[in-house]
Order: sequence, then structure tokens, then C-alpha cells
Amino acid sequence: MNKAFRDIRKIDPSRGTTLADGSPNNDDRVEIGPTQLAFAEWEKAGLILPNLPAMRAFRHKRLTDAVTARGYGGILMFDPLNIRYATDSTNMQLWNTHNAFRACLVCADGYMVVWDYKNAMFLSKFNHLVSEQRSGADLFYFDRGDKIDVAADKFSTQVREVIAEHGGANTRLGVDRIMIHGLRALEAQGFTLIPGEELTEKARSIKGPDEILAMRCASVACEIACAEMETAARTGVPDGNMSENDIWAVLHAENIRRGGEWIETRLLTSGPRTNPWFQECGPRIVQNNEIVAFDTDMVGAYGICVDISRTWWIGDQKPRPDMIEAMKTGVDHIEQNMQMLKPGVNIQDLSRNCHQLPDKYQSLKYGCMMHGVGLCDEWPLVAYPDQMVDGAFDYELQPGMTLCVEALISPEGGDFSIKLEDQVLITQTGFENITKYPHDPALMGH
Repeated sequence: MNKAFRDIRKIDPSRGTTLADGSPNNDDRVEIGPTQLAFAEWEKAGLILPNLPAMRAFRHKRLTDAVTARGYGGILMFDPLNIRYATDSTNMQLWNTHNAFRACLVCADGYMVVWDYKNAMFLSKFNHLVSEQRSGADLFYFDRGDKIDVAADKFSTQVREVIAEHGGANTRLGVDRIMIHGLRALEAQGFTLIPGEELTEKARSIKGPDEILAMRCASVACEIACAEMETAARTGVPDGNMSENDIWAVLHAENIRRGGEWIETRLLTSGPRTNPWFQECGPRIVQNNEIVAFDTDMVGAYGICVDISRTWWIGDQKPRPDMIEAMKTGVDHIEQNMQMLKPGVNIQDLSRNCHQLPDKYQSLKYGCMMHGVGLCDEWPLVAYPDQMVDGAFDYELQPGMTLCVEALISPEGGDFSIKLEDQVLITQTGFENITKYPHDPALMGH
């Protein structure tokens, strides 16, 4: 029963065998997680850490209950964020988004199998809820060449055998995303395949107590990173040689320093490049007395997404009156729309009853009014009334949902935009705004 030194060496022996979040107190562990910097900042902020084993058990139960409620034999997942939700394990997440080499099957009895890269099947063994690690779900041409059909047949046979034992031989199978050879092979095995995103998105939409604690931690880490980025911008821009990329790189670095994982977009721009919105961060040198606007889209600590937006005025002069007017409109838009949030409210009614932007901001308003958030941007989407598709989101808000409330105040043909976004928890009686990052005082007219 001898263990290698790397398996027993501790970060801090005085803390015992586990850290405060329930993860192993082992500096050489496979399981990724927050850094000592993040733990120290969270302790200073008075945060309660999530219990990761409890969080994983909650997610596993959400998936299993969803499978049985729909009468499926199981849910087969290829989306790397669905696999993260089911197993809390990661493996080359961004590469996996365009090369689907991982799969996870959660059966009706809770039995869970992960198909992983053949040299990395150990990556999910820290989670006792994962029953098996296998390989062979890589069904893309780069990897399999002209023999994808052979690999797909082997993989689908394994799925059938697992479902026969742990899914009651129920051939109704939810599948989130799958390569076409895999789909055909599973159908040839006799499965009735049902689009699985409805199941996974709704399962993920309700956050358990430990997921909410994890989101609070990730949010504080994100806002500290944003503050570092703001300091860098306000210090560097007046010198005349700081690019958008230079500013944006600070957020990336500070996210990684705290155990965060990646940033989904490149949404930081300056000056006239903020209008129209959705131009991507680039080499432009930010000028003194200009707007800098950004959307974090950060997959941070514990793999939790913190999706907030702020707009700064950087310079020694005052912003123009039209910029201040737009900023105040954006703040009002978010605050008034947020006041509608409480359990039992129909999502479509949020669209119907939202704060109306002035006409001059209508054509370039944001693509949605609100959206869910968890491991990334998630279900549901709350559309503006002129973009709402009746029946697409005819559901009620529930406690434990987390939403991002958006505002893009962008005058058509203008030379600036104001981008704002807060992250909100639906509570038992209303809502809580998790986002604490202040609005720029100059743009607020102070």
C-alpha cells in the first residue's frame, strides 16, 4: 500500500487532508482548482467556499432525475461543458470544442461512463461518481480518417451494452451533439435518438447551494481581475502606447492567476471601435479621453462563467453629454429590467414588460435582454419584445436560476457605445445582484 510522494505531499499540512472546498490538500493532484491567491482573497472577502463533492452530487442528481423524468435510458453528452457539468473534469477544453474526443453517458440508474483521450483516462478518477473511464468516442475525420465508421460502430456497441445493463435496455437516448457517423451508428444499434440539449440546459439552469457559493467566489475573482485591468488601462493609456490587446491581456492573466480557465470572446474595444458593438479586441492604441468597453465572458474559478460588462471613460477631460446620457440610460435599463425578476414570472412576460429604450438606441440594442449563465452562457434567453418568438421560452423563473441582465446603448451612426451587464441570482422571494463592480463615475456625470 505504498504511495508515491507526489500522491501524499500536502500544500499546507496544518489544514488536514482536504482544503476548505473539499478538494484534496495535495499540491500535485490531477484535479484543477483555485490558486492560493484566490483562496486568500476569498477569505479576506468573507466568502464561504463551495463543497465540491456536494456540488458534484447535486449536478449528478439533476441529470439522473432529468433522464428518468423524460423516460430515457440515458443522456449521452459530447459538449465539453456538459461533460464538465456531469463529471467536473476537464481535458483540453477549447481543443475539445472543435475536436469532439470526449463523451459522457449518464444512465437512468445514475451509472456514469466517460470516454476520454486514450492517454488521459485518469483525468476524471478523482470523482467517485464517474463509474468508468473508457476511450474511443473520437469520431472526427482528422483522427479517424476513412475508418470513422468502424470506430463509430465500436463506440455505439459500447453504449448499447452499458444502456442494456444500466438504462433498463431503454433505447430512448438523449444526445446533445454528435458527429454524423456516431448518430448513424447509434441508430443502427436500435436507439431512438432525442435532442439532448433541452435536458442538459434545463438541468444546468437551476444552481444548487454549492454552485451558488462557487459563483460568488468566481465573481469576486473576476471583479478583482477587472480592477487590475482598469488600473492598468488608467495608468498606461495616457502614455500613448497601450493597445486594446494590452488591456485585455491583463484580464486573461489575472483570471489564470486565480485558477480561472479561459475567456470565451474578444469583446474589448475602445473609442470609435465600440460602435458598432461586437468588433473584436485588436492592436489599436487607445487614445486618452476615450471610452473603453468590455464584456468579460470569463470562464473563471471552478469553471464558473462570470459574464459582466463595464464601460470606462479614460482621460483627464470630461466625457461628452451624449455619452453621459447613454450611460445613465444603460444603468436605468438594467435596474428597471432587474426589478421584474422573481420566481414564478413567465420568461415571455419579461420580454413584454421590459424597459423601453429610446428610439435612437433601438436599432443597435443588444441581441438579447437577459440570458442564463452557469458554466457558460446558458438557457434561457430573454428576448427583446420585437425579437421574441412566441412559445420559444414559455417557462417560469425558478429559485436558483442565474441570469445576466444586458444593456447596449449604441447610437446608430455614432462613435461610441455603452456596454453594461450584471449577473443576478433568482432567490426564493426575488433576486440578488451578485455583481458589485462600480459604474464609472465620470460617465455617470459625477
